[in-house]
Amino acid sequence: MSVIDIAAPHEYDHSHADVTSGWLRAGVFGAMDGLVSNLGLIAGIAAAGAAPGIVAITGISGLIAGAISMALGEFTSVRTANEQLDAEVRIEREAHLRNPEGEQAELRRLFEGLGVDAETAGAVARQVHANGEVAVRMHLLSELGVSPEEKPSPWVAAIASLCAFGIGALIPILPFLLGFGVLGWGLAFGGVGLLLAGGIAARFTRRSWLAGAARQLLFGGIAVAATYTIGTLLGVSAA
Repeated sequence: MSVIDIAAPHEYDHSHADVTSGWLRAGVFGAMDGLVSNLGLIAGIAAAGAAPGIVAITGISGLIAGAISMALGEFTSVRTANEQLDAEVRIEREAHLRNPEGEQAELRRLFEGLGVDAETAGAVARQVHANGEVAVRMHLLSELGVSPEEKPSPWVAAIASLCAFGIGALIPILPFLLGFGVLGWGLAFGGVGLLLAGGIAARFTRRSWLAGAARQLLFGGIAVAATYTIGTLLGVSAA
């Protein structure tokens, strides 16, 4: 039996998608939010009796405001998470400088907890602590489950969210922009968008596209039903 030369983790057998860039979560969240929020928005005001032109203007306003808000929120949240990670890295480095023996003992106990015998665990811990940066990374991975090198970009998350929200929010108002502004068409366009978005997201996560599409359509339908009911109850006064 030949020995497999492993050039990179799992390269001989399987591969993994990049889960650290941050664009997928922001893009999926943005697209779903744009679809559901704008679909519910136009359903509510159309049910209240607003004219097609008003529905279109409201939908465009919701698209612009929502896309900017999503982008700012993603940028701030990702940057804050990265700054928190940087703070934890500083804390860990200070601990290694202040008490290297204690940190090494902590790593040894971790290896022992994983089933490594005491002698081997101590030897590995000493080798890891021979390089301060490697030791810091190992402690962060074991204690927090994070790596200092794997920080998502706040700009990537913000741009992905902005674009995805804009596309998602545009779909349900397309009929009104194209001149056949009937709520039924808006709901149909939005429903197709929800199915596509849910299916595509499911494929990225290697789940059933049918289940993902149906789940998103269900969630979107609940939101539309709620806003439609409220719009019908409120109505528009003929001032």
